[in-house]
Amino acid sequence: MKKQLIPLLILYEILVFFPIFLCLTIFTALATIVIAFLFGDVRWGYVPARLWSRAACLFSFVRVEVSGMENFDRNKSYVFVANHQSVFDVFLIYGWLDSQFKWVMKKEIRKIPFIGRACEAAGHIYIDRGNSKSAYRSMELVKKKLVNGISVAMFPEGSRTSDGSLGRFKRGAFSLANDLSLPIVPISISGAYEVLKKNTCLIIPGRIKMTIHKPIEIKDNEQDNIRELISYCYETIKNDL
Repeated sequence: MKKQLIPLLILYEILVFFPIFLCLTIFTALATIVIAFLFGDVRWGYVPARLWSRAACLFSFVRVEVSGMENFDRNKSYVFVANHQSVFDVFLIYGWLDSQFKWVMKKEIRKIPFIGRACEAAGHIYIDRGNSKSAYRSMELVKKKLVNGISVAMFPEGSRTSDGSLGRFKRGAFSLANDLSLPIVPISISGAYEVLKKNTCLIIPGRIKMTIHKPIEIKDNEQDNIRELISYCYETIKNDL
């Protein structure tokens, strides 16, 4: 983007995007809480978050390209693992992954007004990475939810990349898939880092691509599989970036 356009972009974000996004976020959170209270965790309860995510991309002039949707069965449970480039990764998965799923998210999100309560009402799982006992209980809760086509979405890097490169994958998602013999679906997201880098609020309009790869079936439910699963998923995602 030309440098002379950046002041206009900042002005647009301050006067237009952020006020609209804030209102949409509050409305989405309240709608999610109400739907969850009245009807529980039902499929159309995902609609507010999906519309919120798509609106965020629309108003920030971000174009989204998705491929590989045919690679998974929407009536089956999976462990979706994606690389984490920016906040827009959440928008892409929420807005365009046509699946009922639960996020496994860091406990700090619980403290965010409206969003924290809405995520809890929607059945997403908070995990305390600094407390092994608490993290274990959270993963046990995840296991109970992964039935009847309910899946889980995780960022195995744990946090957003600081320089655009793909970070090391943690074992959590792969141990979960191995324990429950659930297929893992790698998701590659590219372009999100260029749109919104870590530690900045400046959104640069652009294109983000999300590629949903074919599921990786769990073979023998052995701990030796985990290292191979991590390596295979890492290379699958990396090769598509």
